[in-house]
Amino acid sequence: MADNLVLLTIRGPVAELKLNRPQQRNALCEEMLLQLEACVDALAGEQHVRVVLVRGEGKAFAAGADIADMQAMSAIEAEAFARLGQRVFGKLEQLPQVTVALVHGYALGGGMELAMACDVRIAVRGAKFGQPEVTLGVIPGFGGSQRLPRIVGQGRALWWLLSGEWIDAEEALAAGLVTQVVEADDLEATAERVATRLAGLPPTALAFIKRAVYEGAEVALPQGLAQEAALFGLCFATEDQKEGMAAFLHKRPAAFRGR
Repeated sequence: MADNLVLLTIRGPVAELKLNRPQQRNALCEEMLLQLEACVDALAGEQHVRVVLVRGEGKAFAAGADIADMQAMSAIEAEAFARLGQRVFGKLEQLPQVTVALVHGYALGGGMELAMACDVRIAVRGAKFGQPEVTLGVIPGFGGSQRLPRIVGQGRALWWLLSGEWIDAEEALAAGLVTQVVEADDLEATAERVATRLAGLPPTALAFIKRAVYEGAEVALPQGLAQEAALFGLCFATEDQKEGMAAFLHKRPAAFRGR
């Protein structure tokens, strides 16, 4: 029986996905990716879960894909490994819940790609980010060449990808790669505050925002606007829209019930 390389815990509306391979700095091997996929698939059906925190056990978020596993791969095996990582991270990105990466230590290579597949990224001061695959004679395989330019812009992304240069949390914040930088001692309180904020908002509207942003990024502006209008309209078929607007008009807190 395989070790539990990914731990899933659910406490009310908040779930936590924890990479659990600390001795290898949570390097992403095939078995870890498969376990992560199983957890993500399970979360997709958990309608009461509204927020998913993604983090790493030990001294790092994730130091990348496991080079020891990759070193002897054939071209065919390497492509299959890349497609596995892309599939798993794509499922994570497509979850209806809001996902929050809590990054400490290192988020390099596949670790940074995992963080970029989350909706929100919070970094501990001193955390390091990078796509150093070029220094190993390869390119990113789990979506780095595609998500990074969409997040920080093509010019900055190209430099980081071509140089393999690492950046610290403050530079990542300035570039828009992370949402917030906090002290290590404040990470838990920040995570709780963010999770509580998001868990109190209407989950259908949150899921629709994700769809509008991610799907809109793949099409021309007129199609993106049409999608936004359609999803806006669908919000008016939900109880949360009625509750949210009634609460606003009556000057009381809203009590959203969700999907």
